[in-house]
Amino acid sequence: MAKLVIVESPTKAKTITKFLGSEYKVLSSFGHIRDLPKSDLGVDLENDYTAKYVVPTTSRKHVKALKDAAKTADEVLFATDEDREGEAISWHLAEVLKIKPEKVKRIVFHEITKKAIEHALENPRELDMHLVDAQQARRILDRLYGYEISPILWRKVAPKLSAGRVQSVATRVIVERERERMHFVHSAFWDILGNFTKDEHAVETKLIEINGKKIAIGKHFDPMSGELDDDAKKKEVILLDEKTAKEYVSTWKNDEWKVESVEQKPITSKPPAPFTTSTLQQEAARKLGLSSKDTMRTAQSLYEHGYITYMRTDSTLLSEQALKAAREVIESDFGKEFLPETANQHKTKVKNAQEAHEAIRPSGDIFTSPKDIGSKVSSGEAALYELIWQRTIASQMLPAKLQQTTIHITNGVGVFTTSGKVIEFAGYMRAYVEDSDDPEAELEHKEKTLPPLKEGDALNCKSLEAQSHETKPPARYTEASLIKFLEANGIGRPSTFASIIGTIIYREYVHKDGKALTPTWKAFAVVQLLEQNFSHLVDTSFTAEMEDSLDHISRGEKEMVPFLNAFYLGDKEKGLKEMLGGDIDARKAATVNIGESDGKAVNLRVGRYGPFIEFGELTANVPEDLVPDSLTVELALEMVLEQSKPPEPLGVDPTTEKNVYLLTGRYGPYVQLGDRDPEDKKVKPKMKSLLPGMTVEEVDLKVALAILSLPREIGIYEKTGEPVVVDLGRFGPYLKCGTETRSIPADEKLLEVTIERATELLNEEKKGRGRNAKKVLKELGVDKKKTIQLLDGKYGPYVSDGKLNASLPKDIKPEELTLKKALELLEERKK
Repeated sequence: MAKLVIVESPTKAKTITKFLGSEYKVLSSFGHIRDLPKSDLGVDLENDYTAKYVVPTTSRKHVKALKDAAKTADEVLFATDEDREGEAISWHLAEVLKIKPEKVKRIVFHEITKKAIEHALENPRELDMHLVDAQQARRILDRLYGYEISPILWRKVAPKLSAGRVQSVATRVIVERERERMHFVHSAFWDILGNFTKDEHAVETKLIEINGKKIAIGKHFDPMSGELDDDAKKKEVILLDEKTAKEYVSTWKNDEWKVESVEQKPITSKPPAPFTTSTLQQEAARKLGLSSKDTMRTAQSLYEHGYITYMRTDSTLLSEQALKAAREVIESDFGKEFLPETANQHKTKVKNAQEAHEAIRPSGDIFTSPKDIGSKVSSGEAALYELIWQRTIASQMLPAKLQQTTIHITNGVGVFTTSGKVIEFAGYMRAYVEDSDDPEAELEHKEKTLPPLKEGDALNCKSLEAQSHETKPPARYTEASLIKFLEANGIGRPSTFASIIGTIIYREYVHKDGKALTPTWKAFAVVQLLEQNFSHLVDTSFTAEMEDSLDHISRGEKEMVPFLNAFYLGDKEKGLKEMLGGDIDARKAATVNIGESDGKAVNLRVGRYGPFIEFGELTANVPEDLVPDSLTVELALEMVLEQSKPPEPLGVDPTTEKNVYLLTGRYGPYVQLGDRDPEDKKVKPKMKSLLPGMTVEEVDLKVALAILSLPREIGIYEKTGEPVVVDLGRFGPYLKCGTETRSIPADEKLLEVTIERATELLNEEKKGRGRNAKKVLKELGVDKKKTIQLLDGKYGPYVSDGKLNASLPKDIKPEELTLKKALELLEERKK
């Protein structure tokens, strides 16, 4: 073999192979071939933070194949991505494969086309150790942060939590927004809508002034006090209440009205810049409903198949060949009237932008039309490609020209206004309109035409209507708005935003309500602990400074070891090592003050078994799905009062003469036989969870007693003469006969299983026998005629629908797994 090319992805390898001759062999490393160990810190703190890299088991076969190929190759070309991670992968390959330096070459390209690859082959370079050092510094910093702080969260808050340099800041940002919503004071205000007519024309307006003074709207209120802010008071803004607004309606409806003024002004709307990683994620979320993770996965596939340029970039630059290709499309598809005389240049406004990269655009010097790509890729890939194509083309078109008209109507006391826009020249909007999948249709909604009125025209007042409003708290972050915030503040890199958001959702610091990212109480406890004990590590400016330093390292302007020393041992601020030795008050971190009642604090506490209200000596469990800003003092006290009442029994068990209760605990509803003994808390009454699929409405005394009768003997198994017992266990309903057990199918009712049915199940061969035994832990239910099971395999529990398998995440207990969650895991695995 003459030349070996190594890339990080098998798809990329397959695409590149098409452009190279027979003298080249292209192999994939399947990502990083080595990393820090999972079992320990893996960083030598005494010797300049030397990393102890290991080759994981999953990479060993790839390493062997690469070593064998490299031995016979005359030349080895590393063609991994042109960023820090790609450079580090190449460096690790050179280290592990032990290739002679004279045989190694590094080639880079930002699109997988024949021309780009040929150019890269003609212009090889050496490994850029500044980029490698920056990647190593980032990896070691993140390891120190995560592995040193996460165990504190396990001990002080709850098991299986994690801290991270960027994920913790992102979580804090989301929590801070929720705090603003919790402290927000809603304020009511009124305005008046006016409907006026002239001849056959009608115009709808809104009141803005009374006697020369503005009327209050949402922006005039202080969100914390609910009162008019100081600036509004200084300007004597009028706050309309219901009574006053209705009085004006009654007084004015028969007045004479005329057009006070008609103002027209031209508006120029400039074309948007082509996509960067961040803006692509934001717009794909708004237009296509894609998560940042799905956007990056889809873009990765388009890049590796050769349809778009490299999708991890902060630059808005376009190459000369891209500008030429875009201008050709504009002239042929839209007409010369949409083409500027010279190419548009878009300056990158992002902090620390990597200008060496090009913006995300269709690859090649002739852009493939979205119509021609649909049959070659998935529908999701086709939609994202079309978005990239539209944005690229629009970025090189002429600005849109609009005419805005504003009309003021008055009776001498009140002033009503309305505005309209007319598109005089669509410009770039002909190709791309933000927040729309159909530019042609959206152009209509960009326009609002007004009737041909002129100053002094008399109008008829058709109707006046007083309307009430309430100020709204600041909106929760969505994936798009969070990405925008992180990028604007220099926190993390756009290429990592998808994994950051994925991590905080996976760790249950945040859950998605539609598009909104809502923090959990667990997130509040984690953020408070970090704020109280590691304050500057979750400070946005400090995190951005660390990102700056990593960029300095990547450019050779700063060294790795002094940077890590400043973080770990301290410089201007305390170092991580010193902070780790501080005394941490777990109770303080896990307590969120909701307010006061009767001079006593009403607190929410985050405990190991979930959130609960604490009011003096009284406590109450809080539903996991109660969003933080919904918890008021009144609601908290209501919960405490309700849960402190002694439960009403369903009735009395005639056999034991004990009360039978239907109660709700942390893991859902259950039935209980007898009362707890306040003198001996170790002695617990008999309790049983409701059967799978059973609702509390179904449970009466008879049903409760049937559940409490479990485990229950239903007969004798004739083959062995042993009794058969049915019961509800950790993994669902089952039956037992001697040493033999069988799961009871999810679609069968445990309380109705007969000895005949039990005999059939016992006569069947036990599932999971044989050399590759897979024990069925639980049958979760049926979905689309497929039985969904929880299985115990060689590498731990997993869910299966018979064809598709998905591992069970470590933070989900098998006994708590629901059918809904199992289907989510299978869907994620399918993607």
